[in-house]
Amino acid sequence: MSARSHTPRDPAKPGSIEVQLPWWAIALPAIAFASLLLLILNPVDAHAATSEPVITNLLERIQTMILRTT
Repeated sequence: MSARSHTPRDPAKPGSIEVQLPWWAIALPAIAFASLLLLILNPVDAHAATSEPVITNLLERIQTMILRTT
């Protein structure tokens, strides 16, 4: 049994690039972005933003690890 070949609906014009994405290739990143944005903007967690920044804490831990190994 031979498989049918996929033929494009509209042939591309010479010198042009056309990309066709499935619906989920746009929907899933958009949903992920929106859910992460809602987690960040949640007013219940707003008090966490006033504490010491995570980056500063992480950099201090890395610095102490480097100083201990030398």
